[in-house]
Amino acid sequence: MTASLDLWRKNAEPFTAITAQTTDWDAPTPCEGWTARDLVEHVVSTERDFLERHGLSSPEEEVGDPGKRWREHERQVAELLADPAVADREFPGYFGPSTIGETLAGFYGGDLIVHRWDLATSQGVDAGLSEEDLQAVDAAMDGFGEQAYGPGLFAPPVPVPDDAGLLRRVLARTGRRA
Repeated sequence: MTASLDLWRKNAEPFTAITAQTTDWDAPTPCEGWTARDLVEHVVSTERDFLERHGLSSPEEEVGDPGKRWREHERQVAELLADPAVADREFPGYFGPSTIGETLAGFYGGDLIVHRWDLATSQGVDAGLSEEDLQAVDAAMDGFGEQAYGPGLFAPPVPVPDDAGLLRRVLARTGRRA
């Protein structure tokens, strides 16, 4: 098993758990104009686009249920990351040299943390974000710098009071109001 697979699972399993609790795929999320269905579509399609750019796409079956679509996609990503030849493949990454595994587990894994909160919020359930999850997102935002607010990424940060808790501060950095 690769380190990338371990980190991927750490972020993907809680997201999968929230998709299993999702009962209203048409519920609005904190992402303006997106439903729960749209959010899962975004997560799957952006990861699939990344894989396709690296010649790692696999056939996708038509699935109407977003939760099932996510689970099938997650299974395919986990299979790829289990192969060290794939996980360790280097490429010029978004923020400098990287590997397929580092990008899927790190960049897209961090995306899963934030979108877990979005999806859970749309359903009125607890996202179960730990302090470690929030610190990982916070550190990632530090690394992304202003690039984080480019087209199709994060909304501009929202102001929070100085005494705001970690959850509010981190989500505010990603353009969300907790």
